[in-house]
Amino acid sequence: MGWSFKIAEVSGINIRIHITFFLILLVGALQWGGASNPQGALFGILLMLLLFLCVTLHELGHSLVAQRFGIPVREIILLPLGGVALLTRTPDKPRDEFLIALAGPLVNVVIFLVLLLLGPVAGVGLLDERLTFQGLQTPSVETLRLWLLGANLMLVLFNLIPAFPLDGGRMLRALLAMRLGYPRATRLASTIGQGFAVLFGFIGVFTNNWSLLLIAVFVFFGAGQENADATAKHVLRTLRVGDAYNKHALTLAIGDRVSRVVDYILTSYQPDFAVMQGSRPLGIVTRATVLRALQAGLEDGFITGIMEREFVKVDATATLDDVRRTLAEQGGRVAAVYDGQTYLGLVSLEDISEAFLVASFLQRGGPGATPSETDRTGEVVV
Repeated sequence: MGWSFKIAEVSGINIRIHITFFLILLVGALQWGGASNPQGALFGILLMLLLFLCVTLHELGHSLVAQRFGIPVREIILLPLGGVALLTRTPDKPRDEFLIALAGPLVNVVIFLVLLLLGPVAGVGLLDERLTFQGLQTPSVETLRLWLLGANLMLVLFNLIPAFPLDGGRMLRALLAMRLGYPRATRLASTIGQGFAVLFGFIGVFTNNWSLLLIAVFVFFGAGQENADATAKHVLRTLRVGDAYNKHALTLAIGDRVSRVVDYILTSYQPDFAVMQGSRPLGIVTRATVLRALQAGLEDGFITGIMEREFVKVDATATLDDVRRTLAEQGGRVAAVYDGQTYLGLVSLEDISEAFLVASFLQRGGPGATPSETDRTGEVVV
């Protein structure tokens, strides 16, 4: 993700902080002290840092369990509103998704119990009014502990709300998928999630709770995106990459210069080009690579100096969803398509998106779609 930088790596997973994360540290400093109370401001910053340590551990819970099920995790991003673990794909088995989603809240339960066992609160019961955030305004170790207790409890309760993209929504989808299958389960879970979002929105408006209103917007669009992703996955699994790659693509020879690629880009819609030696591709040149070369004044340079020599290779029999997953796992945008050892052409994420749009239109019974074309994919996700 842009505007973020790496701070740590755990089990091969990069942990990154988005530049806007520092806004939450500013909020903590102002809430607890401000310019007039430097000690309180430092306490507020420490509190926020420890809170986001709990958030990081929550996301690591998801990530490590995902790795256990063979799902690579690209990175964890810390944002002002929380954290997100970027898995390269959703689990294929409902049971795996349920356990991955459950792992995050379980981490916060463990943190809560550890904080609870660090020592009894002198004269204060667990349900005492001093455990409310409003009653804890004096910086101290005990205040820190009680705030983190409350924060982890809230993280558990909030994330277990059965609404996408929260953990509870994913757990609900996994349970439903065990009986209904992923497409129908995702539709139902997304609808429930958006119902919760509307409820949160009404409560937020009538109580002037803008934080709840922001959460409502986040949940509503997150649920819609989850449904869209599931739709794409279902449709793309019905298509083979051998039917979607560019069969009439322009190619380059190892002796060509950058100026020839520029001419191709200006006179065609093709953005990616294989550099061929006979029938074998040696590398790939993309529009982005060409633009960087032009900025560096390399218009007369050979394309072999700018081509990407390492590229993703996929078999023509793979589904477009398989290719999309492979590109995500390897951090690529373009893949070379092979029939056994024979090179066929290139396919990009943009090609996959276009194939999805066309296939979706045909499956909905658009002009030109025949019953056999609409029905052969089984259940259609709308």
